[in-house]
Amino acid sequence: MSVDTVSMTGWGRTAPTTALRFRPRTYEEAVAAVRGCGPRGSIARGLGRAYGDAAQNAGGSVLDMTALNRIRGTDAAGSTVTCDAGVSLHRLMRAVLPLGRFPPVTPTTRYVTVGGAIASDVHGRNQRVAGSFSRHVQALELLTADGDVRTVRPGTALFDATAGGMGLTGVILSATIRLRPVATSLMSVTTERATDLDDLMARLTASGHRSSYTAAWIDLLARGRSTGRAVLTRGEHAPLDALPAHARRTPLVFRPARLPAVPAYVPEGLLGRTSVALLNGLRYRAAPRHRTGELQRISSFFHAMDGVPHWNRVYGRSGFVQYQFVVGNGQEETLRRIVGRISLRRCPAFHAVLGRFGESDPGWLSFPMPGWSLTLGLPAALPGLAGFLDELDEEVAAAGGRVCLAKDARLRPETLAAMYPRLAEFRALRAELDPGGAFRSDLSRRLAL
Repeated sequence: MSVDTVSMTGWGRTAPTTALRFRPRTYEEAVAAVRGCGPRGSIARGLGRAYGDAAQNAGGSVLDMTALNRIRGTDAAGSTVTCDAGVSLHRLMRAVLPLGRFPPVTPTTRYVTVGGAIASDVHGRNQRVAGSFSRHVQALELLTADGDVRTVRPGTALFDATAGGMGLTGVILSATIRLRPVATSLMSVTTERATDLDDLMARLTASGHRSSYTAAWIDLLARGRSTGRAVLTRGEHAPLDALPAHARRTPLVFRPARLPAVPAYVPEGLLGRTSVALLNGLRYRAAPRHRTGELQRISSFFHAMDGVPHWNRVYGRSGFVQYQFVVGNGQEETLRRIVGRISLRRCPAFHAVLGRFGESDPGWLSFPMPGWSLTLGLPAALPGLAGFLDELDEEVAAAGGRVCLAKDARLRPETLAAMYPRLAEFRALRAELDPGGAFRSDLSRRLAL
């Protein structure tokens, strides 16, 4: 097992801290690392795609789980896969797509580990119909603070605390996951423009539109009658007969596109109000008013930003804050008010997404709930950003909504309690399971988790 001291951040590149990094290659080495973690505790870390400080542990230890990356096998029908927690969704796709299978849920990056997907209970464009990632986990192996490895199954308190528990109940070592059958590695995509926020919301709620995967890029710099204008995309896994003849010979090939990486140095302010307004306008006008049946690669449809290595550098040295909230059905006025405030403040959000969520999953700290979700990234150096987002937090909490912890870097603990009604149960289980504080992170200290 390798050990070194490193400085690390989340994907947003804010608030760097230093920790001792262990890289276990076996379960036994992971047990030894947890038992010897010291008074500042430890936290598991995958590929570092949590935007904030969830996988950092200042002055303590971090378990880099990426060396535990064995795919142990699928069942006879190929309907489930068992793998180590350090397996990335990218590697999983490469392994199961040739078998005509696909992960049941994928976020906007495939460079997240299975363990990270469970700990964050990630969601994707199909949350409304498929729920979050942990809904499809049949069992997981969890290393707890006492050094034991437990098999944890859905329907138990420990599973519900671990799904979305940000790694604070223990180290996920492996999992068995249900897969989705697919016939090809292409998506059949419908694209349409929405002229404003009300038009977009009407399209997202229209009867008959129950596509498996739905999301809308929204222009948060548009104002006046165009406030909330958007480009809505819907997708389904393409059937074999939708492919051109030459593509039917290799229908399940997985060939992600890759562009040049963003350089290590990018000037501050590159994504300012003027440049983002220009880019947003170009993006909106370039989109078709309505197009159906376009074939896209799985990688382009789900993970467009993954094609640009180190895209997070584009915000400059100060990094960026990723902010995602959800408010319930019936809180449309809250959503309109928040979108209006962001637009009036001229927040330079280059990539913002509005979507609808369906039923929640049982995870005590799992983020999705039925309603409306808005995600946006903003330069961390934006003047007055912290205070502005605090105000939005209060609006979201007052409406019974919540902020996503996997993307958070600045939420206040008093606001958290109003957003997650099962927080007290989570804290109580942690106190019982881990009285010595073996599992800690910068996020857990900041939010008193």
